[in-house]
Amino acid sequence: MSQKAPTPIAMLASSAPPRTRPSTYPEPFFSRMAKREKRPLGDLFGLRNFGVNLTRLAPGGESALLHRHSRQDEFIYVLEGEPTLVTDTEEVPLAPGMCAGFPAQGIAHQLVNRTDRDVVYLEVGDRTAGDEGSYPRDDLKASLGPDGKWIYTHKDGRPY
Repeated sequence: MSQKAPTPIAMLASSAPPRTRPSTYPEPFFSRMAKREKRPLGDLFGLRNFGVNLTRLAPGGESALLHRHSRQDEFIYVLEGEPTLVTDTEEVPLAPGMCAGFPAQGIAHQLVNRTDRDVVYLEVGDRTAGDEGSYPRDDLKASLGPDGKWIYTHKDGRPY
């Protein structure tokens, strides 16, 4: 019988193991996340009410599809590099030390790396049950299942 690794009290964030799967999106969206690496930090500490990821975007990478949540609030804090915050109304250049927050049902958003250097940022989001994701530029809808995993369908309800 294998034993569960002990929960750390503190650790170097960059030493956290990367998520084994780069995205939960179905194709054709999955491959768009190939230049993104997430290190789930909150899970390592047993956090259940919100998640924290240390995320790296290689040049040309994007954080997610342009999206908004129905119930989840999100927050990002840029540590390295200069990503562009893309929303459904504007684009904003960001730099280290800058942050942004996205209340549930607010503007659609994503980060893109249009530079030749990596971007590193912290992303924080809550885990509110019943959350849904909408994607204004893509034929995709997401629903958070009771097991905490995302279920993806086309906007008309057909499964992927």
